[in-house]
Amino acid sequence: MLAAASAGVATLALAGCAVGGENDLTLATGSTGGTYYPLGGEIANLWSNNLEDYSITATVGGASVDNLRQLDQGEVELAMGVNATAADAVSSAGDFEENPLGDPAGIRSLGNIYPEILQVVTVEGTGITSIEDLRGKRIEMGPLGSATNTLAGQVLEAYGIDPDEDLAEQFDSSFGDAATNLGDGVVDAAFGILSAPTSSIEQLATTNDVMMLNIQGAALDRLLAENPLLSPHVIPGGTYSGVDGSNNTVTAWATLYAKADLDEQLAYDLTRVMYENSREVQHSAGDDIILNSAVDGLGPVQLHPGSARYFEENGISVP
Repeated sequence: MLAAASAGVATLALAGCAVGGENDLTLATGSTGGTYYPLGGEIANLWSNNLEDYSITATVGGASVDNLRQLDQGEVELAMGVNATAADAVSSAGDFEENPLGDPAGIRSLGNIYPEILQVVTVEGTGITSIEDLRGKRIEMGPLGSATNTLAGQVLEAYGIDPDEDLAEQFDSSFGDAATNLGDGVVDAAFGILSAPTSSIEQLATTNDVMMLNIQGAALDRLLAENPLLSPHVIPGGTYSGVDGSNNTVTAWATLYAKADLDEQLAYDLTRVMYENSREVQHSAGDDIILNSAVDGLGPVQLHPGSARYFEENGISVP
């Protein structure tokens, strides 16, 4: 019995888990006003309630870039991130070109969570009706190190706007604070990569006439050519109060990541519980945690063998 217990402890140590009464794992999410933190908290509870002897905690994070750096450095065991940002991380490109991860080849995907929809929001009275009108304005670009901040810059550049030279001022608030600043007139527009609907925009719409800015035409073509992991997306009219028309934008995927040395059976069980119990998630994005889109848009990031085994057992073709 002692030998068996020692072997079990060794296995957990190799999996990178804390050894004790329970095995504590940390999931890096995002800011409190976005989608990652509340959704990540529900997923963490789902795991904790369904995986015996494991306790998973969701923590406020700096979103995709920062989360992947924390994962790489062993500060967390699990991380939520945008697929396009993770592709840059493993390729040492984009935000990771000058400061690459210590082990970019060690990042693995456990599967997609929900479509990450870029939403560009303004309100009546700013004089803004299009992305072109953002020139010379005060813009919330998203937290530094987040996929929102990176993609906001790419969108502006696709429209010929240099974020560092052509804006009156840049802000890097979390989206909850960004929506508050927009409602208070501190800024003129805000970028956010979020699920749709998201509570921050809906709350803004209760006191302001909200407008969603379209990404379309030649600028959209340039953006998709620059970032092939993005896809065109339409937010239907009526998604937000007072916004009757559809909104043309782009989407990526919010994906769950771990390191390659995460125990294979643990990766299998984390994946299994998330997909088989997703209906217990109360957040609206829980409806998008489905097997049919679980491995879409992974790009250069490999699936963890434990997750791949689960998908293959359930008839999902693994890239």
